[in-house]
Amino acid sequence: METVFTALVLLVAVVASGLLSRVIFVPLPLPLVQIGLGAIIASIADVGGVLDPNLFFLLLLPPLLFLDGWRIPKEGVFRDKGTILELALGLVIFTVLGVGVFINWMIPSMPLAVAFALAAIISPTDPIAVSSITSRVPVPKRLMHILEGESLLNDASGLVCMRFAVAAVLTGTFSLAEASVTFVWLAVAGIAVGLAVTWGVTTAKNWVSRRYGEETGSQILISLLIPFAAYLLAEHLHASGILAAVAAGISMSYSEQSGEALAVTRMRRTAVWDTVQFALNGIIFVLLGEQLPRIVSGAADVVRDTGHHDPVWLIAYVLAINLALAALRFLWVWASLRFTLFRATRKGQTRQAPGWRLIAATSLAGVRGTITLAGILTLPLTLNDGSPFPARDLAIFLAAGVIIFSLVAASIGLPYLLKGLELPPEQDDQSHEDEARVAAAQAAIEAIERAQHKLGEGQSDMDLYANVAVRLMDVYRQRIDGYAMTGEEAAISLRTSEIERQLRLAGLRAERDEIYRIARARKLSDDASRRLVREVDLVEARMNAS
Repeated sequence: METVFTALVLLVAVVASGLLSRVIFVPLPLPLVQIGLGAIIASIADVGGVLDPNLFFLLLLPPLLFLDGWRIPKEGVFRDKGTILELALGLVIFTVLGVGVFINWMIPSMPLAVAFALAAIISPTDPIAVSSITSRVPVPKRLMHILEGESLLNDASGLVCMRFAVAAVLTGTFSLAEASVTFVWLAVAGIAVGLAVTWGVTTAKNWVSRRYGEETGSQILISLLIPFAAYLLAEHLHASGILAAVAAGISMSYSEQSGEALAVTRMRRTAVWDTVQFALNGIIFVLLGEQLPRIVSGAADVVRDTGHHDPVWLIAYVLAINLALAALRFLWVWASLRFTLFRATRKGQTRQAPGWRLIAATSLAGVRGTITLAGILTLPLTLNDGSPFPARDLAIFLAAGVIIFSLVAASIGLPYLLKGLELPPEQDDQSHEDEARVAAAQAAIEAIERAQHKLGEGQSDMDLYANVAVRLMDVYRQRIDGYAMTGEEAAISLRTSEIERQLRLAGLRAERDEIYRIARARKLSDDASRRLVREVDLVEARMNAS
């Protein structure tokens, strides 16, 4: 019962954080609001207790990593794959080595392996935290694609590096050759398991749906179970469950392109996953705030063991680590972009040299968030011999401090750096989108013609089928003609479409209000009113998305 109560308190706090972030006078990123709420909860009641690292890792990370892989824009990742790989792999190793050695030098009481584990877990970035910060100043699309791609890959690489470092702490030994072989197995087997699980599950459920029909609730539940199945199977095979969850998400995005799921399934599933993402991210940050007093107390004890009796050294440590992270990231981004320009010059290509604001924005956008917190809280409580894990509380505090400091620094600096920032021109996808819309409209016309002949064959009211088909095909022909227009005609057509959309939205809202009025008057059943309102909502959602 206590666990259920704790979960309910955390969910209520997540809901409250969404409201507070909109009504408070000083605009703050949602994660900071959630951390503050967690600290308030901790001052009122002890609801968090001691977290089980393995359970925490299993429940929170697989679905978040799966969703990142599922929703990441693949075209942006493939276009800037070189830059993303340099940031996601090279920068992680650079950060682990550089910051790990720096932390061990600054805090000698923290073993080198623990320092490397801390450096590994604070290396992954969080684009969700960035997007919450930059909601008032939009991030250029291409930069956001790079940050999302980096985050997807460095989540996996950072957590895998942390796994090696923790293993070194537990065993007291580290072999580079053995670690290399283990890393290859972790990566290859983990990715293979993720791809296999998604392919197997989606193939089976599509076969069942074609044969016996599709049930929306079951389809949504299956999508929620896939990341856990991939993670647990990979861990059972001593592979990387992290990479398995990411690979399962990427595979899911390609499996869904078959279009076999019903439209209602896709809409409801999207809503469910949006809720899951919001809830899990929120729970992690609320837990951080709730655990913060206990973390600070334990970290202060460790600081006293280093010879410093003033806990203010904790703040000094956090600032020093953040400065080291920022300096290494700035240096790596600068070198990476210069290397990209050098390769382009060797190939005879001409590219615009990035300005300092772009490099600074890319560096400052390396905000730490959900994955860092989830990973650091999974540090073992004890060593193999039963003794406490060395400097665990201090490592958790420093990671929490890095998260908070990076959020604050980015919320202050990014709006300034991004305002008016110009990136090299992106490929224009509008023409491809227009071509796809025209092709879809032409396919619809052909399908209507075939359906008209099939449905009307042998019917006495053949003319009625023909009239309805002509009316529907005219809608698609007008759409095709609209995309073929240029210049002033196109502007007028777009303006006309916008006016029509606004008028149709006004009509839809009036429809919904009238349905509710009739239902309140008890002249329409609840089931019928919900069904009619949903029909209106679906049309309005489609028009708002277009």
